[in-house]
Amino acid sequence: MKIGPRKPSIRKRISARTSLKRQIVHRAGLKMPRGYGWVRNPKKYVYNKVYNKTTFDIFKVLKKLFK
Repeated sequence: MKIGPRKPSIRKRISARTSLKRQIVHRAGLKMPRGYGWVRNPKKYVYNKVYNKTTFDIFKVLKKLFK
C-alpha cells in the first residue's frame, strides 16, 4: 500500500474519462448511487478507502496553496 503523494499520470486520467466500459455503464443507467460502491465490489471498496486515506493528490495541494 502506498503512503504519501500520488504520482500523476495524464494518460490514465484521459483513459479513465473516455473508457468504453464507463460510457456503456453511464448510458445504460447502471450507475450505483454515491456511497454504494461496497455493494458492487466490497474488496475494491475497502482497498480504495484505505488508499485514499493514506495518499494525497499533488494537484489538490497546489490548488489549496494558490487559492
